[in-house]
Amino acid sequence: MPTTTLRIGTRASALALWQANWVKDQLEQRYPELEVTLTKIKTQGDKILDVPLAKVGGKGLFVKEIQEAMLRHEIDIAVHSMKDVPTIFPQGTGLCCITEREDSRDILVLPVGGRSLDDIPLNGRIGTSSLRRKAQLLHLRPDLQMVDVRGNVETRIRKLREENLDAVVLAAAGMKRLGFVDQIGCYLEPDICLPAIGQGALGLESRIDDQRTNELIDFFNHPQTACAVIAERAVLATLEGGCQVPIAAYGQVTQGQLELTALVADVEGKTLLKRSIIVPTEQAYDAGVALAKELLADGAAAILNEVYGCRTFPEAEH
Repeated sequence: MPTTTLRIGTRASALALWQANWVKDQLEQRYPELEVTLTKIKTQGDKILDVPLAKVGGKGLFVKEIQEAMLRHEIDIAVHSMKDVPTIFPQGTGLCCITEREDSRDILVLPVGGRSLDDIPLNGRIGTSSLRRKAQLLHLRPDLQMVDVRGNVETRIRKLREENLDAVVLAAAGMKRLGFVDQIGCYLEPDICLPAIGQGALGLESRIDDQRTNELIDFFNHPQTACAVIAERAVLATLEGGCQVPIAAYGQVTQGQLELTALVADVEGKTLLKRSIIVPTEQAYDAGVALAKELLADGAAAILNEVYGCRTFPEAEH
């Protein structure tokens, strides 16, 4: 192939740079003559570190400026953590590839010697700003006290000691990618804490009409992961959810079948609704929509309407 350049847009956090550099390395190995460059872009989500995302706009805060740079033709692709990507894209861009998923689970960083959720003392202080994590942990342990912590992985681990916390909740994928596996106290299995939608997978966004770039990056797409994440994002889109309400979904593909589980909870974890479905993989998107509608009928409509302050969702008749 002729010598050419591909420009990657990325946030400047350690994890975002790891992810962008991994994509860069894969491209350079596959196309030795391709010059790949990184463009670091500071997003609104990177600037606001002292306020929970639910209060300032949610997922789009981590991608908006990167998408704008793409539309200005300053970059060719963007590398996102899929759990940060809204379900609606600006006109002219779209999700070209979803990479093979790293470990999707959440984990606990615990003080020395801690090995499970049971090791956290009564009224223990847990560091997380995620409403999804808070709700599920409070549902299991109503005694826990939730403390908002934001920042990069190293910052949150450090706050375990600095703020005298009994645990900090993080994503296993980020811990593994950054080499912090030895800091993991225990893994939270999906039946304990259902992961964020898209957690562990990377998404490559590009301009829809950029055929040359889309052909270059097509090899990144992992069909099984893409199937699962498409179904998870269908749940999110149907529930019109963001960071203001605890919503989770997790899909697994085995032998042509997709098993999808989705959850909606109130922010205190007192009410937690969960449903699962198994369908052929070609029904992934429709399964996500159907599962979300089942949750709405089960009572999620009342939870969402209370959070958003209006009757957006029809309530089931009983």
